[in-house]
Amino acid sequence: MGFIMDGLDAEEYDRQYTDRDLVRRIAHYFRPQAKRMGLVALMIVLNSLAYTGLPIYISNSIDRVQENTSTNTLLTIAAVTILLGSLGWVFNAVRRSIAASAVGNVVLHLREDAFDAVVKRDLSFYDSYPSGKIVSRVTSDTQAFSQVVTLTMELFSEILMVVLLVSYLMSVNIRLTLYVLALAPFIVVTALAFRKIARQTVTQSRRINAEVSAHIQETVSGISVAKTFRQEHAIYGEFLDVNKRSYQINLRTGFVFNSIFPILGILSGIGTVVIVYAGGLTAKDGALSAGDWFLFVQGLQMFWFPLTSIASFWSQFQIGLAAGERVFALIDAEPKVVQTGHDELAQLYGAITFENVDFRYNEDEPVLKDFSLDIKAGETLALVGHTGSGKSSIARLITRFYEFQGGRILVDEHDVRSLNLANYRAFLGIVTQTPFLFDGTVRDNIRYGCQDASDEDVLSAARSVAGGDWLDNLPNGLDTEVGERGSNLSMGQRQLVALARVLLQDPSIFILDEATASVDPLTEALIQEGLDTVMKYRTSIVIAHRLSTIKNANRIIVLREGEIIEQGNHEELLAQNGHYAELYNTYFRHQSLEYIEESQRLFSAA
Repeated sequence: MGFIMDGLDAEEYDRQYTDRDLVRRIAHYFRPQAKRMGLVALMIVLNSLAYTGLPIYISNSIDRVQENTSTNTLLTIAAVTILLGSLGWVFNAVRRSIAASAVGNVVLHLREDAFDAVVKRDLSFYDSYPSGKIVSRVTSDTQAFSQVVTLTMELFSEILMVVLLVSYLMSVNIRLTLYVLALAPFIVVTALAFRKIARQTVTQSRRINAEVSAHIQETVSGISVAKTFRQEHAIYGEFLDVNKRSYQINLRTGFVFNSIFPILGILSGIGTVVIVYAGGLTAKDGALSAGDWFLFVQGLQMFWFPLTSIASFWSQFQIGLAAGERVFALIDAEPKVVQTGHDELAQLYGAITFENVDFRYNEDEPVLKDFSLDIKAGETLALVGHTGSGKSSIARLITRFYEFQGGRILVDEHDVRSLNLANYRAFLGIVTQTPFLFDGTVRDNIRYGCQDASDEDVLSAARSVAGGDWLDNLPNGLDTEVGERGSNLSMGQRQLVALARVLLQDPSIFILDEATASVDPLTEALIQEGLDTVMKYRTSIVIAHRLSTIKNANRIIVLREGEIIEQGNHEELLAQNGHYAELYNTYFRHQSLEYIEESQRLFSAA
């Protein structure tokens, strides 16, 4: 079975909670539902009294009928029996209705807390854990958590019925009641023996379900790539593998939970035989009336079923506890980006200083080592270098998306770790190589960072990018639906929308992370026209593979393996004939106007 469990280890942020800790956390979510739960408790008491009183009344009625068989007596017995049964049904229905409302509110708040935790997690968290597994915790695990609540209320109801019934049976015949109670420990011990294996099995089941969700989500997200390379059969084969593992684990879970009830049924059957035989002998000797013997026989099911439910509860309880454990682990995950303060800035000029910064994504992957850099307010700084040189890492540290391990980063002489992140990031504008658009209209996406912006402000921002001519190519202008992830727009149009979104925000620090790498030269020229306006009077950090977004920078930093090896403007670095000149001749020179004109002249001459 080992191969089935491959890849189902706990996530790094998973924790082991004791049942007491989990129950305490569950109780915390129920405090706001105290009034509803009080009514539920009252309904449980009334329901238990009605259902327990029914066999007791029938028992007494049997003895009465032996003495008085009049029609009035029989009608009275029938009426009271119907009344007690009806009251039990009504109390149970009211209890379930109120409980459903309370449980719904609890699950609602738990899911809100889980989603809030997801939103607050650092970007490094999503680098390490598949989004599909995270989604599974927020959706299916929070829903499974409600089983704990439902089972708990059922348990209270069953316990109360057992207590009431046993108390009355003790008053009727102590010896027979002791026979009944003698087998109870065997049932409880048997059920509790399932407890450990049940928790392990259910946890593995929920992990494989999350694995299936993650696989499906990844497949759907990358379906266009799969079709491009004709890999539909391959991804289907991968799904068959993970689905087979899911089948094996869930089948094992089913065996574990379905085996407990037959075992408990055998034990309760043994108890039934003992009571029928011993009770019959007692009634034969005249020490027990026919009605009381009926009560013991009839009450057996009322006793064994609740007792079986109470015992098996601990095994079923593991389903909800395992789900709750996974949700609470997500909520309690320790952030890697830790703020030492929450200072708010009234304004930001954009001076940025790196002081001997050390940064790594993991222990074996150092990116920046004793890195120092001063960026003046209002300066346009370009970062160039081969892949892995640390360009994007610098931008991610400025935005405080990742935690650095040594040194300091200052923004306007404030330690970035002392700032209120929501307040600080309101001054940042970021445009990446692959813009993400939310399903909705172009207008909605431009307004995304400034929800209170007017339609005139949105239009002005859109017109400021590339002169706004691109809007004329949209079927409905700003009201054009972008589709999922912006699928209805071209890559260039998505980038223009993303730029307009940042322009509307009016940031103090502007970060362009290869923002024009995925667009055609014409669109790049349009974007560059808008960028020249955007960068003016703002601190701008440009990470680019296009010469047009680099050569006009005030300063260019050349990076290699996390270290600055050259810096200066375009002309100065070319004159040094160093690494930048090598990059220029290899990657950038063919993009220059001089190169294009020279190529055209040579082609014409030929």
